Amino acid sequence: MLEIALQSLRIILEPSHFVMLISGVLLGLVIGILPGLGGIVGMTILLPVIYGMDPHDAFALLIGMVAVIPTSDTFPSVMMGIPGSSGSQATIMDGYPLAKKGQAARALSAAFTASLFGGLFGAAVLTAVIPIARPIVLSFGSPELFMLALLGMSMVGVLSGNSPIKGMLAGGLGLMIGALGAAPALPVYRYYFGIDYLMDGIPLVIVGLGLFAFPEIIDLLIKGKPISEAPTLGKGWLQGVKDALSHKLIILRCSVIGVIVGFLPGLGGTVVDWISYGHIIQTTRDRENFGKGDIRGVLAPESSNNAKEGGGLIPTLLFGIPGSGSMAVFLGGLLILGIQPGPSMVSEDIGLLYTAIWSLALANVFGAGLCIMLSKPITRLTIIPFTYIAPFMILILTLASYQATRSWGDLIALLIMGILGWVMKQYGWPRPAALIGYVLSDNLETYLFISVQRYGIAWITRKGVIILALIIAISMVLSTLWKTKKKPTTKLVYDSDKQAS
Repeated sequence: MLEIALQSLRIILEPSHFVMLISGVLLGLVIGILPGLGGIVGMTILLPVIYGMDPHDAFALLIGMVAVIPTSDTFPSVMMGIPGSSGSQATIMDGYPLAKKGQAARALSAAFTASLFGGLFGAAVLTAVIPIARPIVLSFGSPELFMLALLGMSMVGVLSGNSPIKGMLAGGLGLMIGALGAAPALPVYRYYFGIDYLMDGIPLVIVGLGLFAFPEIIDLLIKGKPISEAPTLGKGWLQGVKDALSHKLIILRCSVIGVIVGFLPGLGGTVVDWISYGHIIQTTRDRENFGKGDIRGVLAPESSNNAKEGGGLIPTLLFGIPGSGSMAVFLGGLLILGIQPGPSMVSEDIGLLYTAIWSLALANVFGAGLCIMLSKPITRLTIIPFTYIAPFMILILTLASYQATRSWGDLIALLIMGILGWVMKQYGWPRPAALIGYVLSDNLETYLFISVQRYGIAWITRKGVIILALIIAISMVLSTLWKTKKKPTTKLVYDSDKQAS
């Protein structure tokens, strides 16, 4: 294992791979700064780029970007009071009040330090889990893999805000979209309505961009305002680092929370910041300053937000279950590269797992450093009206979608999926649930077909299947109980389907 890990490090440090890692980090910085985008949009933009790429290069590019977004999305949260992504909502509670007091530099440096530790902690946990999980993963057959995919589908209710019914229906919609075109297990074409474009189904790039990027850009254009008023950083960069070091136990506890929540399929960035924020308030005696500019209210969500990426990669890479919306797109990226996450990856492509770990660790280090160095110019970018940025973003999304199959059908499908995504957003339907249903549709059908053909009805009596069925039942009960508990209250209201990045 050590030799494989060192070999992966040597590969990632080669100039071509290293450039891809830095490119992903820089793109992640940009995506995180723009409010309302997040990991799902960033990942879908990159999907057309990775066609035909070396898997190590693609891993470095994708993970470099997704690892840094939870760090760079701190800028709009602290400087503007607008969440850069769903995982930075709780940071606003104390980060924005600190900025209004002239302590934005302190809040940002504390957040970046906590993010760095959280990201490295997540990478360390992922490293430790691989040797333990490998024999378990390799023992899985098609029945267990079907149940794992079903476990992922059972979690879509968590992404549905206060309406599990909407979550299940949105997940079912994703399954229906995934069923268009050729069946994965039989030589049959389904629901293509005589349209040649639909014979191969709708590409993941189109679905991701349509459901997420299109609606967010339209909403920001409708507002028609500058992203922020003229911001000031103030002083206190060193004080923020000292704050992080003096509250290292808080950062450690919340990093553990981040890994655990990231590991649970379907949760991801939608709740991790609020769980850690609520935890730190519940376990602190002097809580009267929370919501008014308490630095601990910045450290807690930022450390857990970055640690969740390492936790989210565990089910995604080892079991083929996306831990969040962005991990669902990441899973689609692996399939584009011809890599099947799960037992085959653990047995045949173990080096890629360590490439992911090294990319995650290095991206967090570079991302935190770049955020600190580029804070002043990045902060100035927030005063640019979004109407100036939107044409450039629309051009990128159009080109990205056209690369899917290079036909006009891509653009028509993007428009239709974009309208669907906008309608879902307006009426509070959970878009991540639909995306997870789409990504898992092939796995569900393929593994069920193989299980029935190989084992008959006896596949449901396998020990692994029974254990996973119990886990599904328990997880659904726990998610129902979790929804009945009191949610954190705030004057800021967000969509229930903000990207589970």
